[in-house]
Amino acid sequence: MFDNTYIKVGGIMLFMLLLITFVLPFFPFIQEGMEGGRVKFLEEGGAITAPYPPSDEMPLGSDREGRNLASVLVMGAKDTLLIITLITFIRYVVGLFLGVIASFGNRIINSMLDTFDQMFASLPVVFFGILLLNLPFILFLDNRFIVAIVIIAVIESGRVAVSTKDQILSIKKEPYIDAAITVGVSPLTMTKNYFLPNMLPNLAVHFFYDLGRVALIIGQLGIFSVFVTQEFIQIDAGYGKIINTSDNWATLLGEAKKDIYTSYWIPLFAALAILYVIFTFNIIGEGLRRIFERKHA
Repeated sequence: MFDNTYIKVGGIMLFMLLLITFVLPFFPFIQEGMEGGRVKFLEEGGAITAPYPPSDEMPLGSDREGRNLASVLVMGAKDTLLIITLITFIRYVVGLFLGVIASFGNRIINSMLDTFDQMFASLPVVFFGILLLNLPFILFLDNRFIVAIVIIAVIESGRVAVSTKDQILSIKKEPYIDAAITVGVSPLTMTKNYFLPNMLPNLAVHFFYDLGRVALIIGQLGIFSVFVTQEFIQIDAGYGKIINTSDNWATLLGEAKKDIYTSYWIPLFAALAILYVIFTFNIIGEGLRRIFERKHA
């Protein structure tokens, strides 16, 4: 493992990401950077309004509230990773459950998986995410965060389920599975003792790949101003607005079309942060793949 360059690089990148996420928020200069100001008065006279461009005081510039963008990115890292991890975890829990049931010949689940696989393979996940998350009854839900997480997760859980089913059907061809069936081992016991241990390496590799994939999807949804963390606020009778309730990195991409011409640093550094997460998990996934391939060689 330790001579695997991908694991070394990915491990260092993951360590830095966790450091930024769980340690840096407690530093005073990060907390002070969250105290924004929309107007700054210059010593030589005059004033400027937020967002402020990169400078010695704010190397990454500021957001529209005048907060140090570096502080905003650090404080939003935890929510970003939480969203990515929850979506991927739910996707695999649902996918594994459906895949195991389908592998034992359940016709309803098999038909459902075939439909899911064909439907979601023909159109991008982002398309379905935009379509479903903008439905009025979902848009105004009080617990929209949980619903949005589940929707994005379930959209591609069919792909995980189909992959799980194919792996189990392949394992079933092994002689020891025939022996287990002969002595009357239950499907649950076979899944726990034979199928899952054999699938674990492949699951671990694809889980990390999917963490990067979900990070990309979240970023794409942000560009289209579709956010997981938002709620509807009633301002007046018959009038309200949707506001974001988190500083996760995807929200910084929400105004990308506008900011790219006037405050390019906001979507640029948010996109680079998401890109860093994608690279981190993909590099670790590639490292794990090479380790497991070497063991089976």
